[in-house]
Amino acid sequence: MLQRLGRVTSTNDVLRDQARAGAPEWTTVVAEEQTAGRGREGRAWASPPGNLFLSVLLRPAFEPQSVGVLPLLVGVAVAEACTSLGALARLKWPNDVVVGERKLGGILVEAASSGGRVEFVVAGIGVNLCATGATLPEELRDVATSLEAESGRRYEVDDAAEVVLGRIRVWYDRLASEGQAIVLSAWRALAVPWWGRRVEVISGGNRVEGQAVGIDDAGALLLLDATGREMRVVAGDARALRLSRSPE
Repeated sequence: MLQRLGRVTSTNDVLRDQARAGAPEWTTVVAEEQTAGRGREGRAWASPPGNLFLSVLLRPAFEPQSVGVLPLLVGVAVAEACTSLGALARLKWPNDVVVGERKLGGILVEAASSGGRVEFVVAGIGVNLCATGATLPEELRDVATSLEAESGRRYEVDDAAEVVLGRIRVWYDRLASEGQAIVLSAWRALAVPWWGRRVEVISGGNRVEGQAVGIDDAGALLLLDATGREMRVVAGDARALRLSRSPE
């Protein structure tokens, strides 16, 4: 069931309330505009009209360890959808969809658990269809891109939503039938090629720096510090990832 709404605080907020009231799996909310769109750790997400703001409800019956890769699964699905629409998209851990150095979209996956099991997952997705130039806050104009800018085509919200949801269904079914390894492999293939390079992560208010070596089977980022000790950074704690400004 797809609901088209006008102005909302955020599609995740709307769908989370519906999930608690018993909404079925695959209930989807698409909004024209968000007044309180947010990314990780509650950061604001610019949400001007004309772009894709979508949340979809999942009620996974997988093993708990497989549920943990759902944010990566959604990332793979969105990147593939954007690429099929003309923007060669890659993934930057933990939740950015990028083209080159510019951000095309973002993902916020929120889960609710009870009694040791996941009750539901709300996957929120924002994709810039046309949000460039004057439609964006000034601080984002040099770091964002859009499907229109990359492909030369203007996409309607419903058309983009259909493609994104189609890819999520494909990967959701593959996770159920083939397990989490197939999702992890697909995510690694689409990741920006920063492996072996020095990066810095803002995590829990602290800056962690090291050589990026990959992600583990739970989707955590693995870094090597200056002594060669391996560090594990959990996606839920990470606020930003960038190449280090320190000498390699």
